[in-house]
Amino acid sequence: MAEKVKIMDETGIRRALVRIAHEILEQNRGVEGLVIVGIHRRGVPLAKRLAEAISQIEGVEVPVGTLDINLYRDDLSTIGYHPIVRKTEIPVDVSERTVVLVDDVLYTGRTVRAALDALMDLGRPKAIQLAVLVDRGHRELPIRADYVGKNLPTAKREIISVKIAEIDGKEEVVINEG
Repeated sequence: MAEKVKIMDETGIRRALVRIAHEILEQNRGVEGLVIVGIHRRGVPLAKRLAEAISQIEGVEVPVGTLDINLYRDDLSTIGYHPIVRKTEIPVDVSERTVVLVDDVLYTGRTVRAALDALMDLGRPKAIQLAVLVDRGHRELPIRADYVGKNLPTAKREIISVKIAEIDGKEEVVINEG
């Protein structure tokens, strides 16, 4: 049986998101032209939390959207499943805005590549930045996160499991040791 090692608890996740919110504000010199977009699934509640943290800091609401990337994945033909297509809902035009993409784990970079393709079909953002809760390494594409909650070098055999209350009923980040 694989051993679980807890990396972050509810408090750790909250602190990481608040820190990322501050970094986003500092990097972008405020919220002007900013939109936060969560990648389905766990990126969506994380994006909403980031927007709430920014709102608490700045007193201004930032538009938040959701992005479905399933039809943009490069492994659809090889994994042989019927993708669950969710809605992409972004309340503003992304053209000429700074889009902060949000996901739970950055691994090979292929999810982010699919998200970039999906976003570009919606308009031409001024800039696209990436915020992730965990960066575990092992990139297959030249992609890096602008904002990282926790850098967590892993072995390829290890699995990072992010649990978010809105989806999983609890909050934690664990490594399942192989």
